Amino acid sequence: MSAPKYRIEKDSMGELNVPVDAHWGAQTQRAVENFPVSGLRVPRDFIRALGLIKGAAATVNGELGLLDQPLVDAIGSTAAEVAGGALDAHFPIDVFQTGSGTSSNMNANEVIANVATRTSGVQVHPNDHVNMGQSSNDVIPTAIHVSAALAIHERLLPALEHLDGVISAKAKALDGAVKTGRTHLMDAMPVSLGQELGGWAQQIRNARDRITDSLERLHRLAQGGTAVGTGINAHPEFGERFAVALAAKTGVPFVTSPNYFESLSCQDTAVEMSGQLKALATALMKIANDLRWMNSGPLAGIGEIALPSLQPGSSIMPGKVNPVIPEATCMVAAQVIGNDATITIAGQAGNFQLNVMLPVVAYNLLQSIDVLANISQLMADNAIEGFTVNHNNLKEALARNPILVTALNSVIGYDLGAATAKQAYKEGRPILDVALETTGLERSELERLLDPAALIKGGIQK
Repeated sequence: MSAPKYRIEKDSMGELNVPVDAHWGAQTQRAVENFPVSGLRVPRDFIRALGLIKGAAATVNGELGLLDQPLVDAIGSTAAEVAGGALDAHFPIDVFQTGSGTSSNMNANEVIANVATRTSGVQVHPNDHVNMGQSSNDVIPTAIHVSAALAIHERLLPALEHLDGVISAKAKALDGAVKTGRTHLMDAMPVSLGQELGGWAQQIRNARDRITDSLERLHRLAQGGTAVGTGINAHPEFGERFAVALAAKTGVPFVTSPNYFESLSCQDTAVEMSGQLKALATALMKIANDLRWMNSGPLAGIGEIALPSLQPGSSIMPGKVNPVIPEATCMVAAQVIGNDATITIAGQAGNFQLNVMLPVVAYNLLQSIDVLANISQLMADNAIEGFTVNHNNLKEALARNPILVTALNSVIGYDLGAATAKQAYKEGRPILDVALETTGLERSELERLLDPAALIKGGIQK
C-alpha cells in the first residue's frame, strides 16, 4: 500500500485533509483552499516578523507567570526557526486573503505549535499557547511595523548611506569638470559636474532623513490591543513588556503604541512611510533620467559621460550598449509609486476598530523597501561609481553656448545681450567672437567675463 498523502485535521468548523508532510493545520489549509488568487505568498520579512512576535510573546507570558517554562522554551525555539527562515515552505497562504491577516497569524500559530510539539515532546496548542494574549488584529499590524522597520534599518538605510557616499565622492572628484547647465532641457548657464552630483547627494540625504523621521512612528507597536484595542485576554503589562523584549531581541527601539485603538483601526503610519518611499523613488528616477540623458549618444546624443558597459544593448544592432541600471531604476520607481497608490487605498479601509486590507499593505510596503534598497546599491556600484566623463564634449558644448552672454548682463544690459545671443545662434559662432563685434569690449575682458570656471561660482560679473 502507498503511503497516505493526507492526514485529518480539525478546527471549530470541522475536519479536512491536510498534506501529510505539512506543518500547518486546519485553519491554514482552509485559507490555502479559499484563496488561490495570485500565487504571491507573504514576504520573507513578514514571516520573520511573525516568528519574532511569537517568540517575544511566549517570553513575556512566561515572565508574567501565564505560560510554563517548558512551553516557553518549546515555542521560543520553534519561533526562532520561523524567524530564521527554516520553515518558510510551510507558509503557503496567498497575500490576497482575509483582510485582517488572520490566516497568516493562524498559519504561524499552527506551524509553531505542530513543530514545537513534535520536537519538544510538550503538547503545544496554537491558540491557547502560541497565540496567548494576542489576536490577529494586533499581531498583523505589529508584524507590518516590525518587518518594515527591520528591513529599513538593516537594508534600506545602509544602501542609501552607501549611495550618498558614492555620489558625494564622485561629486568631489568632478568639482572642476564644468559643463553646460540645462533648464527645460535647453542650454543654460554653466555648472560643474560636482555641483550637479552634489544636488543628487542632497536628494538622497533628504530622502534618508524623511524615512528616519517616519521610523519613530513605525517603531510603535499595536501588540497588546488584542481584538479591538481594549486588550481583552492580555495581561495589562503584556504590551509594554512585549515591546521591551522585542527591542532587546532586535536592537530596534520598539515601543508600545500610545493608543491601541489607533494602531488597530488604521494604517496611517504605513501610508506615511510609503509616502516617504515614494519621495525616494521620485528622487532616484530624477537621478536615473539625468544619467540617461548625460550618457545619451554616444555620437548623436549629449554624450557628456559614459556609463559602465554591463551587457550588449541590442539583439540586432551590434556594439550598442544601453543604460540598463538607470532604466531598471526608473522601473523600480514606477513600481514603488504604484505600490504607494495601493497602500493609500488600503489605508482607507479602516472600518471602525480594524483595517481590513492589512496583508496587501504588508506586501506592497515590504516590496517597496526591498527594491529601493537593491536598486540604490546597484546605482551606486554599477552606474555612478564607474562612469567616465567625456571632457572634450563638455568643452565643445560650453564654447558654443550663447547663453554664456548672461554673464554680461551687468556690463552690457539685457537687450544687447539678447541680440548678441541671437546672432551667435543664427551664425553658429562662439559667443565670444560675436560679443567682440557687438559689445565693444576687449577680448581679454570678454574671456574673463565669460570664463565658465568663474561663472559656476555665481555672483555679478564686473
